[in-house]
Amino acid sequence: MAVSAPRSARPKHFPQPEDAGPEGLVAIGGVLEVDWLLDAYRHGIFPWPDAAYEPLLWWSPDPRAVIELAGLHISRRLRRTLRSGRFGVTANQDFAGVIDGCATTPGRVGATWLTDEMIDAYTALHTQGHAHSVEVWREDRLVGGVYGVAIGGAFAAESMFHRESDASKVAVAHLVEHLRGRGYGVLDIQQWSSHTGRMGAREISRREYLKRLGEHRDRPVTFGDALVAPAW
Repeated sequence: MAVSAPRSARPKHFPQPEDAGPEGLVAIGGVLEVDWLLDAYRHGIFPWPDAAYEPLLWWSPDPRAVIELAGLHISRRLRRTLRSGRFGVTANQDFAGVIDGCATTPGRVGATWLTDEMIDAYTALHTQGHAHSVEVWREDRLVGGVYGVAIGGAFAAESMFHRESDASKVAVAHLVEHLRGRGYGVLDIQQWSSHTGRMGAREISRREYLKRLGEHRDRPVTFGDALVAPAW
């Protein structure tokens, strides 16, 4: 007789993510507070508002997109860019600039949901040490970046943007190298896109994602404020 996988520990504020609807909808309503957001991310759930639907929506899609930390694909062109010194890259130096860039810049990826309330909520997570950014600079101008939420040894990348060609890819490449160096085990990107697919993103089942999240979310891993030196 087949044995089903154990269900994840029940969230404080949400139904079980395994009980999500066919499109991945877990819950409707709630509040954008730090306690709610941390509870959500610990259980593979994230908020994603719909402009045509007023109450807040919380999701846990199946399948789930991830970038394997040992499976990042760096094209020859991107490798040349990374080695060229064209861009400077930092961590946690301008979280506000990155999230604003994700919300307002042409070339952003997956950020139509970034309302003022969402920006305030993720800024509060950053202030309390749970959300982090990687910034890409051209001289003293912010030209790209990525930000996300850390839960133990799991990192959920939320959005990225670029104002110059390849700047968001540079941000992702440095993020992956940094997470590997700091001991993270999971990089969640929620949904696959052709942009991330070219960098090696792939889809796994929600069941597999929740299993891996459960293995890594309580690990004593910290993000830090200095990027791990890349190996390229």
